[in-house]
Amino acid sequence: MKLEIHPSIILKYDVSGPRYTSYPPVPNFDKNFTREDYIDYLSQGSISKTISLYFHFPFCKTLCYYCGCNTIITNNEEIKNRYLQYLKKEILLIRKFLPNNVIVEQSHWGGGTPNFLSNNQIIEIYSFIKKQFQFNHNAEISIELDPRTTQKDQLDLLKELGFNRISFGVQDLNDDVQKAVNRIQPIDLIESIYYHAKQLKFHSINMDFIYGLPYQNRNSYQLNLKKVLEWKPDRLAFFSYAHVPWIKKHQTLIPKETLPSNIEKIYIFKNIVETLTENQYIYIGLDHFAKPDDELSKALLEKKLHRNFQGYTVLKDMDVLAFGITGISQFSKLYTRNKKGLKEYREDIDKNQIPLLDGYKMTEDDLIRKEVINQIMCNLYLDFSHIENKFHIRFKEYFNDALESLKPMEEDGLIELHNDKIIILPNGRPLIRNVAMAFDAFLKRKLNEKPLYSRTI
Repeated sequence: MKLEIHPSIILKYDVSGPRYTSYPPVPNFDKNFTREDYIDYLSQGSISKTISLYFHFPFCKTLCYYCGCNTIITNNEEIKNRYLQYLKKEILLIRKFLPNNVIVEQSHWGGGTPNFLSNNQIIEIYSFIKKQFQFNHNAEISIELDPRTTQKDQLDLLKELGFNRISFGVQDLNDDVQKAVNRIQPIDLIESIYYHAKQLKFHSINMDFIYGLPYQNRNSYQLNLKKVLEWKPDRLAFFSYAHVPWIKKHQTLIPKETLPSNIEKIYIFKNIVETLTENQYIYIGLDHFAKPDDELSKALLEKKLHRNFQGYTVLKDMDVLAFGITGISQFSKLYTRNKKGLKEYREDIDKNQIPLLDGYKMTEDDLIRKEVINQIMCNLYLDFSHIENKFHIRFKEYFNDALESLKPMEEDGLIELHNDKIIILPNGRPLIRNVAMAFDAFLKRKLNEKPLYSRTI
């Protein structure tokens, strides 16, 4: 798929904006939302019959300077052991409010570095989870892995336990880039672990890369693409580095002058899209790619793709329950977020309290806009009649201002505005966040505020 890159047009849309893993985005959650609000919702029996579980393991051995996650750098086994005990207690606090017959269709371990746990720790917490929840026999069970700390016997264990999807955080293969971000991982190390995983026949193997890191350019990035085409993972994600040192203080360790320019970053992504699509990968959307026979590719073709905090998925109408610090739970009309700090998290659980930081009850307007934004982000297409039939509104009247604001994107050849639909054109696909932003009612901010989100480019 060729991308016609016009720098002046692309830079025109290089603004701060959400990634829309949720709508409303997390910065709009309500600090006045209480545990009683959450318990009341759970007690009403509003939980979906099938659910997704997310478990946050925040520990890492070393700090990657680019990291935007909530991590704890430690080698202290006691800290990890204590965290697992508190995680169990949190699960029990929530489990008692859930129906006994609820079925788990999806489970994801993220972090941090989940595989920084020892094999015994993995067995301990996995066994506990399986005792508390009933899993569908073909549930999607995935985990994020750091190649630097993944051992072959650990992969054997994950396969034996029932994990069927794994994701390797590769980020970049260039020595200079790795040194600059404090993440050294030789290519032969990654290959050894990756090919062992292939031999174990996990259902799906994903690799994550980042573009926009220090010392990257169009030429240096070819090493990443060359190796990807050799390895042929089932799925790929190429995330845009978000340089937000006012939010993540450790990012000040990356000198701004070492980062590629916005224009160079765009050309790196252009090469990514063109190289992968010329080699049979399907551009799923935003920053994800998959092989043609992957279920994500098939769902995109059928306009049945969905999105939650775990990323793109084919599973729909499913609540997400998140456990651990910073975990965000996602229900049909509600969001909740856990405390960020380990100390605060423990204090609440010691009091037998859900470690809630904040949450959000969705209004009817939120639900309408969420559906519109999900259709754009997931399926690169929006059928007005779908929204009208689902919510009993007149789309063009309800979203008159939004449609008017999208006309410049149509003039720039990024989208097509029809009488009954919106189509995202190939050149507009890297800018779907900008299209979605037209329908976001929360984006009006004071000019002197620090940006809440990463740049869309």
